[in-house]
Amino acid sequence: MELDELRQMSAADLRVKEREAREEIFRLKLKMRTNQLDNPSNYRRARKELARIMTLLGQKSKSAAGAGGAAGTKAS
Repeated sequence: MELDELRQMSAADLRVKEREAREEIFRLKLKMRTNQLDNPSNYRRARKELARIMTLLGQKSKSAAGAGGAAGTKAS
């Protein structure tokens, strides 16, 4: 999935994608351990996609916390 598509998703959608990516990594790892994985680069691609999703989730949570905390600390 493209990074731009991931950036447009909400945090809830990203959490669903994260769960799906973790399940895919589990299946690919199992196939790799049993020598049934046809293309090992799929495992690496899935890990990178999970890392992208987790990075975006972290950025979204920081921006949400920063926006909520900054409103309450306004000096008058």
